[in-house]
Amino acid sequence: MRPGVSLRPGTPIEEVYPLIESANPVEMVLVMTVEPGFGGQKFMPEMMDKVRTLRKKYPSLDIEVDGGLGPSTIDMAASAGANCIVAGSSVFGSPKPAEVISAMRKAVDEAPRIV
Repeated sequence: MRPGVSLRPGTPIEEVYPLIESANPVEMVLVMTVEPGFGGQKFMPEMMDKVRTLRKKYPSLDIEVDGGLGPSTIDMAASAGANCIVAGSSVFGSPKPAEVISAMRKAVDEAPRIV
């Protein structure tokens, strides 16, 4: 098991720094790109600033994003530095989930990286 922490949209990024830099650090930060609670919400692109900041400050940290991700938004998360991505509604709400996953993989592969 690997410890991690979730960061809601309204939580300042600086609150996770002590958890990453402690003697027993978290190994992953989940940056929520919607308010947690229910699926189908609109992706909040402004949360990518948090992802970029974390990636620059902690190059080897696992950074996951969750909320509003699909083929049209996943490239922003990958470009910002996320290396773990959760997609729920865009996959399970589609009549062709395998095609959605394929489109997301393609978008990630083609996304420019900050690092």
